Amino acid sequence: MKRNEENIKFIWRVIVAHVIAYFVAGILASQTLYCQEWFLNGILSSVMRPANAPVVVLGICLQAIRGLFIALILLPVRKTFTEEKYGFLIFGLLIAGLSVFSTFAAAQSSFDGFIYMKISLMEHIIGYPVAILWVSLFAGILWALYKYEKKAINITAIVLFVLIVSMSTAGYFAALSK
Repeated sequence: MKRNEENIKFIWRVIVAHVIAYFVAGILASQTLYCQEWFLNGILSSVMRPANAPVVVLGICLQAIRGLFIALILLPVRKTFTEEKYGFLIFGLLIAGLSVFSTFAAAQSSFDGFIYMKISLMEHIIGYPVAILWVSLFAGILWALYKYEKKAINITAIVLFVLIVSMSTAGYFAALSK
């Protein structure tokens, strides 16, 4: 029974940490890295939807599903992250390696992206600060949820998660009505 509780706790915490980190990294990127400019003009505009498209606005809410996938995939090795001395550093490196640098397909800023995509070096490089911020926040939030297993930090994470998902859902319905 205790093992199931630990597994559920890990899954929930990965989902929450991912959604919060993705939201914060996305907001900071959109405000500081000229992401709108890169996605609206240039080669990325041919493959990226506009930021106000309904599915894009709902995207942060849908990141909970991605968080679930990440958690389920990493569940068999969760003790490596939660019980070893540098476990969350290993977690961050693994996430960065598999989600950023060595993706399944040619994606912006990935190894294959450099080889196969027709975008400029700058359009590849612009993705790294956001990716590094997301990975750092993801691993850091997950670490904090385990390090400080206090009621206040769990309530804060739940409130942030609910607010982020609610804003995303409300934004989706607002974008649909336009």
